[in-house]
Formats: sequence, structure tokens, C-alpha cells
Amino acid sequence: MNDFIQFKRQREIGEIISHSFRFVRLNYKTFLKLLLKYAGPAFIVLIAAVVYYSYTTLDGTFSGNLTNMGGFFLSFVVLAVCMLIYYAAIYTTIFSLIESYIKNEGKISSAEVGSSVKQNLGKMIGLNIISAILITAGTFLFIFPAIYLMVPLTIANAVLIFDKQSISDSIGGAFNLVKDNWWMSFISIFVIWLIIYIIGMAVQMPIMIYSFIKAFTMAEEGSAADMSQIFDWVYLLVTIISSVIQYVLYSILPVGIALIYFNLNEKKNFTGTYERIENLGKDS
Repeated sequence: MNDFIQFKRQREIGEIISHSFRFVRLNYKTFLKLLLKYAGPAFIVLIAAVVYYSYTTLDGTFSGNLTNMGGFFLSFVVLAVCMLIYYAAIYTTIFSLIESYIKNEGKISSAEVGSSVKQNLGKMIGLNIISAILITAGTFLFIFPAIYLMVPLTIANAVLIFDKQSISDSIGGAFNLVKDNWWMSFISIFVIWLIIYIIGMAVQMPIMIYSFIKAFTMAEEGSAADMSQIFDWVYLLVTIISSVIQYVLYSILPVGIALIYFNLNEKKNFTGTYERIENLGKDS
């Protein structure tokens, strides 16, 4: 039990970041197994959307053909919808996994996770749609409102699962938690995201290198006009592999968000403290 991570306690930013990666490292087998089981279908559809988007992007951009450009915008919309569903599946699965981990003091029940996913996935998709609309509206108004809204709306995903709230109550509860702790929450989320982004950029390097070499070779051969030739099977294969790694890496972020949620909840409600006091009374 020395490896058990106590979620329900206050943490500094450094602890939130380190414990996010530690939780995944200690539970990676169950973590990946349940992600594959409950978020796998959405992930496969997302990868197909990534391939479709990658194929139409360069073709529409360089050809200038309206039909091709229409395909590009269609692929963008399809990709956005698939990403929204995938992220909802990831958040629901990981938060449900953590909920089972806490309940069973370090053990994760696949049945409990599955039941929670079935119960909450629809609400999580709805919450993500509303969040996307609000953040987009904030972006049109000004950049800062979008950034400000992004923090509580991100925490709202955790409130939805851990507090068993409706979509509207999850958003309201998240704003209440983040109040007076916005900067700490923002920095924690940003640093975890930045680490994942840097690793993801390293993963993207093979695609950029291959694209550069292929474009250079085509230019030397005098076929630079047909830029769509860059999207051969090698490019698509490398894109798929890198996308798989990137989206798996992204699954670390919800763990960090869960730790931020419990840190904020402990500061305001002392839930974990009261539970530990009650357990001490039972043990005695």
C-alpha cells in the first residue's frame, strides 16, 4: 500500500505534476487496458479522421480546387467532432478509473469503470459541447475570457464524475472551486499540458523530416507541382503511429485535472480530512 496515491488531499503544484505521471506509471497496465476497452472505439474513429484530414489538407491547400477545399473543411469538421467525442471518452474513463481506485484503496474494478462510463459518457459529451461553445465565444470576445473560462470548464469534467452532478451544476461547482485558486489551477494545467506538448513535438519530428525529404526529392525530380504525392503510405503510417502516441500521452492530463480537483475540493470542503478522521474513529 506504500504505492497508493491519496487523491483526497491538498497538494502543491509540483506534487500535482509529479503525482500525475507517477499514477500512470504505477497503474499503466490497467490504465491502458481500460482506455483501450472503453475509449478505444472513439480512438480508432479519431485516427481515421486524422488520416482523412491529413490527406485532404495539403490536397485542398495546394490545388485551390473548390471541391478539394470543400473536402478540407468537411474533414476539419469531422476531425473536430471525433476529437470532442474521444476526449469525452478519455475523461470519463480516466475519472471513473480514479474513482474506483479511490473507493477500493488502490484497486481498480473494470466493472465499476464500465458502469460509470455508460452512465456519464453522454453527459460528458454534452458538457464538452457546451464548453467548446463558451470558449469559442470567449475567443471571439477577446483572448483572455477564453483562457479564463478554460480553467473552470476543464475542472467541470472532474466535478461531473466525482460529485455526480448534472452538466449545469458541474459548471457552477467548478467555478466555485476555482474561485480564489484560478492561477494555481491554470499553472498546474498549463505545465502538464506543456510537458505533454513537448513530448508530442518530439514524436512529430519523423513526420516533419519525412515530409521535408520527400518534398526536396520531388523538387529535384521536377514534380513539385503535385504536392499531394507527399501523402504516400509511409507518411500515413508515420502519421498514424505518431497520433497514437500523442493521444495516449494526452491521457495523462485528466489525471492531473483530477488531482487539481481534489486539491481544490479539499481546500474548500475538507472532504478527505473528514473521511480520514472518521476512519481513525472506526479503527480505534
